[in-house]
Amino acid sequence: MDGARRDGAKSGEKREREPEPEAKRGEQRSFLPALESQGATILHKTVCYAPHPLPARQFDQNTTEPISFYLSSLEELLAWKPTSDDDFNVATMPLANREPPLHSKRPRTLVCHDMKNGYLEDRFIQGSASRDPYVFYHWQYIDIFVYFSHHPVTIPPVTWTNAAHRNGVSVLGTFITEWTSGGKLCESFLAGEAAAYHAVAVQLGRIARFYRFDGWLVNIENALSEAAVRNLPLFLRDLREQLRRDVPGGLVLWYDSVLQSGKLQWQNELNEKNRVFFDACDGLFTNYNWKEEHLERMGAQAGERLTDIYVGIDVFARGEVVGGGFETDKALRLICKHGFSAAIFAPGWVYEHLGKENFLQNENRFWGLLAELLPTHRISTLPLSTCFCLGMGTGRFSAGQEEEVRPWYNLSAQEIQPLFMDQQATGGAGSWLHTRCSLQDAWNGGSCLLIEGIIPPDARHVAVRLFSFKMPAPPKLFLCLLYKLEEKLPEVAVTLELTTWNSGSCHVGVATRHQPPPLPTPPPHLSGLLTGCGRQSMAGWIRRYYELELRDCALHDLSLILSRHQPGLQERRFSCRLGEIQVLDADNLRSSLPRVPSLEASQVLWHKGPGTNQLSLSLTLRWSYPSSQARCFRIHCQGMARPRGQVLPLPEQLLGVAHNTLYRVVGLTLPEPPPKESCHVEFFVEPVPNEGAAVERSRWGRLVLVYSDPASTSTY
Repeated sequence: MDGARRDGAKSGEKREREPEPEAKRGEQRSFLPALESQGATILHKTVCYAPHPLPARQFDQNTTEPISFYLSSLEELLAWKPTSDDDFNVATMPLANREPPLHSKRPRTLVCHDMKNGYLEDRFIQGSASRDPYVFYHWQYIDIFVYFSHHPVTIPPVTWTNAAHRNGVSVLGTFITEWTSGGKLCESFLAGEAAAYHAVAVQLGRIARFYRFDGWLVNIENALSEAAVRNLPLFLRDLREQLRRDVPGGLVLWYDSVLQSGKLQWQNELNEKNRVFFDACDGLFTNYNWKEEHLERMGAQAGERLTDIYVGIDVFARGEVVGGGFETDKALRLICKHGFSAAIFAPGWVYEHLGKENFLQNENRFWGLLAELLPTHRISTLPLSTCFCLGMGTGRFSAGQEEEVRPWYNLSAQEIQPLFMDQQATGGAGSWLHTRCSLQDAWNGGSCLLIEGIIPPDARHVAVRLFSFKMPAPPKLFLCLLYKLEEKLPEVAVTLELTTWNSGSCHVGVATRHQPPPLPTPPPHLSGLLTGCGRQSMAGWIRRYYELELRDCALHDLSLILSRHQPGLQERRFSCRLGEIQVLDADNLRSSLPRVPSLEASQVLWHKGPGTNQLSLSLTLRWSYPSSQARCFRIHCQGMARPRGQVLPLPEQLLGVAHNTLYRVVGLTLPEPPPKESCHVEFFVEPVPNEGAAVERSRWGRLVLVYSDPASTSTY
């Protein structure tokens, strides 16, 4: 891909991959000293203010930020074809494996996210500066996440897909028709020949495959003609078959609405009036106004597909429903009693109804009431590496230092969360433990895990279970613990405990608790990867590494142990922050990391201002990197101006964080080049590996943009 050509290069512009030979640089040496290094891309541009609007579907028209989008009509759906402008919307996080898997025969839990018709702050793919955003982070309790809106083709924002997939949760979009306009849309593709509804099924399958989500909730909330309703089950079967080809393991769910007669009438159950649609897809999402007698009748109707019925719970408690709000557990208890799956609709009630101020506390309270009724999923793959970021923050931290003091929100940055509801500590009578996410004093990202509690007088320790596993143990593990005690407590020790079973199953065998001693230094061949071993940072963070050799066992639980050397006469209160936890398979660790190859730039836009003698630059950077080896990329820039012959360096700044191998630089303020002079700005892409180690600067990607005034006659 040639960045200059993609933007329509002007006469006299040139683009190079490598620096020119020494003999040809001459006076450039003082202007572009960084070109001494290898691997940089050099792009020459003449400043041009001609408008080049980007597609309104994929880019915000005010800022050119990449955005997630929906399709508003059947015509848009049938005309959809992906282009490079869609790349920002492609999920980069594959669907993680976990136990039990989605397709096992058991009751499952679906969350349907419906908030003010969707596409709010979550539509900004690179994040926003939202001060009090809505986040969902209790992924360990659910199996399926549906992004719902009232737009006909609701494509889940990529930030939600990345967050869900990281936690092993499948994501569905919504295909919905409503009202008179919805009826017309349905008649146009359902009432005619098979080719018409087949074309819709093909496009829906292609969209799910391209953007890498996992299927569709189909919601037809308008009456249908006899011809249209006759073809509707055929369309559902066609869509399911298409999806199975495009997205292995994908799902098509049907919402309880239209009857076999074509009449719109919600049944609140599976019965003979709507069974034809249930038989044509992977599951039924019932309406919310059910009573226990509906559940009793459905048992006979469902037969062996009992868990394919997702009984709807409206958390807003609209209509004659069971439970809702902080009494949602009442409805869930009945659903569990009868063996069905649950569909929790609009749990954002906690945010919308109760307000933003105490959202995190109320969110934990809501899911804490449901947790005892929902199975906790277990991790079944390594590595596990998390700094407990929620995908939001009041500032952005790096290595324990706050590098940005401003609110931010990006669910792609959300990392795996622990089992951090209020827990009863193990360790004796009088033990008390409270775990929660804290937006202050984090290690990386925007949050850390804060654990507060009491070690009672007659106890040596308390334990908090952080993660559960169900997987064979590798021969050798490395564990990493990064923590910080809020006050100096020399008598309190902090360590990790790993529980294993002595067989390949987590259901039988004898449990063994491992508390390996911390390593004084990492193994020599991993010293560049396992950094900071045993050292305390200036901010008080302490990093510990542990090595553990295992044989013929299965991983079960990882717990944090806070202990004191001997019981005392008084209770000991403590407050401990966790900044990072890692569980790494030693056989899969790499002693070195790949280099980011040369960068490419495209979609370059210039504007005058914002101040005198200033320019505003926006452009798209692209690069390549193995997706399995980086959790994200940090984008930096620095520059050099040369006003009136003087060399003026511009300080380095962090532009943002990318969760894909492309990034849109938006509204970067640069000095305007004097007539017949040039300035330059350098962009750097720093990979952040899964193991968290810093990557040396020589392995970053780098692009140098040399820009000049339109009146310049210089060829430089």
